[in-house]
Amino acid sequence: MQARTVVGFLVLLTSAVAACAGSCEWKAPPTAVNRPNPVPSNANTIALGQKLYTANCFTCHGENGKGDGPGAAALEKKPADLGACIKQNNESDGSLFWKISEGRSPMVSWKGALSETQRWELVNYIKTFAGK
Repeated sequence: MQARTVVGFLVLLTSAVAACAGSCEWKAPPTAVNRPNPVPSNANTIALGQKLYTANCFTCHGENGKGDGPGAAALEKKPADLGACIKQNNESDGSLFWKISEGRSPMVSWKGALSETQRWELVNYIKTFAGK
């Protein structure tokens, strides 16, 4: 009986790790990873980033960036859990900025819709998910 429980637990754990790893596999190029954030991370820029997030990202990524927004269920590919991916990949500001700017299906590129400053403000807010 104990062996069955241990095997069941290991299967569940492996599945959970694989599911999490699958949603965090997107890597930015090295040139993007090393790009510094010119917008200081402070209460003001985080608040501005939160407003941008609510208006543009909430529908898919959800309130706390877990990929559970109201529109996520309709997507073929589940949106990333932003906090988990930031932690797992040790995401830099430059990496997040590149991903927001370039997009990847089903996530759109925000390069044409948001200014560079707005995208950096989003980075400042999204980084707060790593602590939640």
